[in-house]
Amino acid sequence: MTSSFKIALISCMVLLASLVPSRHAQAQNCENPETLRFSLVPTQNMVREVMYYEPILNLLTEKTGKKIDLIVPRSYSSIIDGLIGKWIDIAVLGPESYVIARGRDASIEPFGTFSRRADGIQPAGSGYHSVLITRKGSAFTSIESLKGSTLALVDKASTSGFAIPQTVFPKETGISPLKDYFSRIILTGKHDLSILAVIESKADAAFVASFIFMQSVSAGKVKLEDVNILWSSPRLPDLPFVYRGTLCENIRQAVAETFMSANQTEGGRKFLENVGADGMVKASDTDYNILRTIGK
Repeated sequence: MTSSFKIALISCMVLLASLVPSRHAQAQNCENPETLRFSLVPTQNMVREVMYYEPILNLLTEKTGKKIDLIVPRSYSSIIDGLIGKWIDIAVLGPESYVIARGRDASIEPFGTFSRRADGIQPAGSGYHSVLITRKGSAFTSIESLKGSTLALVDKASTSGFAIPQTVFPKETGISPLKDYFSRIILTGKHDLSILAVIESKADAAFVASFIFMQSVSAGKVKLEDVNILWSSPRLPDLPFVYRGTLCENIRQAVAETFMSANQTEGGRKFLENVGADGMVKASDTDYNILRTIGK
């Protein structure tokens, strides 16, 4: 299949300066851009992610009649800023990233999320877990043994790689705050980098998303038997697919239909297979209220 979308690396100031004025001028009541800009949660291997999403983005071009630019983000915050700054139109966010973005701009709307296949530590259905991993064969075989060790977190806007470890984990285990329990905490920026940090003994432990860990297994980067799973969080709401609510209704409808009917087309089924999902299910803002109450 020939790709009908363009890939771009976010350059925040350039895009913000050059794109926003022209988009405001395109419509009075809603926005109808010639090009739709799509982005997703950053990973170490964005080339792989682009390949995963290629089939559905080609379908999105057909469905909307628009050019699609895939914006490769530098960080979680760059996607949030992109949605608010109107140089990203559609995105896949982490739950915590969505809550942050929605708190800054109420026009950002979730419309769908994954229904995942069961795979190792990743359960079937919508949702996933934050898991605490250590390297098999290391001295770190219990939560108690981790006191004074080095911990890898992901990003301050990450749900399973930051928010849940900082809030739910101490409450459930009765330990002191992470900054007091561990001697050193590093931010890797991406879940798969946290996984590699543990495997390569650059960190003693890491909190990562269950589905991303299993994607790393599928990619041959790690084996399930390479790690100890010392803790798993309660089930978390899955990654929300969002669009900016200021886009014209027909565009929003076409975007939602493309993703929500993915299991009905060859390209859509290929996309779902790539990401380890059976389909998409509807998502709404209230699905993420649990993230708003954590730690309060």
